[in-house]
Amino acid sequence: MQDTHISLAHGNGGRYMRELIEEIFATHLGNDSLDVQADAVRLPLAEGEVMFTTDGFTVQPLEFPGGNIGSLAVHGTSNDLAVAGATPLYLSLNAFIEEGLAIEQLERIIKSLAQSAKEIGVKVVAGDTKVLRRGEGGGLYLATTGVGLKNRDLQLGLNRIQDGDALLVSGPVGDHGISVMLAREQFGLRGDVRSDSASVLPFTRALAKLDGLHFMRDPTRGGLATVCHELQHATRMGVRLNQADVPIHDPVQSVCDMLGYDPLFLACEGRVVAVVDATRAPTALQLWQALPGGEQAAIIGHMDASLARVVLSTEFGGERILEELEDDPLPRIC
Repeated sequence: MQDTHISLAHGNGGRYMRELIEEIFATHLGNDSLDVQADAVRLPLAEGEVMFTTDGFTVQPLEFPGGNIGSLAVHGTSNDLAVAGATPLYLSLNAFIEEGLAIEQLERIIKSLAQSAKEIGVKVVAGDTKVLRRGEGGGLYLATTGVGLKNRDLQLGLNRIQDGDALLVSGPVGDHGISVMLAREQFGLRGDVRSDSASVLPFTRALAKLDGLHFMRDPTRGGLATVCHELQHATRMGVRLNQADVPIHDPVQSVCDMLGYDPLFLACEGRVVAVVDATRAPTALQLWQALPGGEQAAIIGHMDASLARVVLSTEFGGERILEELEDDPLPRIC
């Protein structure tokens, strides 16, 4: 490919579009299930419940410490399957590319996407490209669909949560949101915070056979606090979090203190929140802390039927009600 930037011709169905697909997308995403000439593909599936999810990604900037929109798309979609108890198998990929995007940057992103999928064992089996006029997009938007398989014996759901159940998180919260914000340099700040964007499959697999596992969720948009509000609305039970037990990296907390953000409401892209029977919580914690990246996993609170809100027990012995998120503190982060 001779061109250095995307033009409208790369989306017209002709030679330029064919070269774009073959030399960037097919080159990096190629596998035995991907046929760039076909309109549909056959997917062999084993026994189990088929799980299906879809997602879109509009992060700015497109590349940030710890990842980019490509790796984020793979992790975000496969993680939605993983917290539902499924093993991610297949992805589709739709790329909406803005005229003027550097082809070198596009190739870096797709290469990263392909490597992330390979590490998880997921195959990109179908896709499409569209080119938007200059000024009509943010450089690159990605839309993905994921398919996975879940063991029929694994039953998870909000309806299984009980009073007294423990809440666990697999690692420090807020890293992704602060990493993206620092990459924008909107406040003249720089730092070494890296996004936590990663597959959570090792963590969900570790708990899949644990008696007493009731629910899992990845705390993406709206962060940990928003997951807690989801639990409260669905169960009509309150949630009590212990501030001292919630893991937060010091640089993340420092930036939040300076700018007035609350890390409990910031997106994570490689963490799991699990709701587990209180008697099984120590075992669940041991399983997570034994995994790479799970060393700071923690039991952070519990379900409380005597409450009607999400309450944070502070380090000073007080309480703070965590109100439901209304404004988006950091738009376009995932």
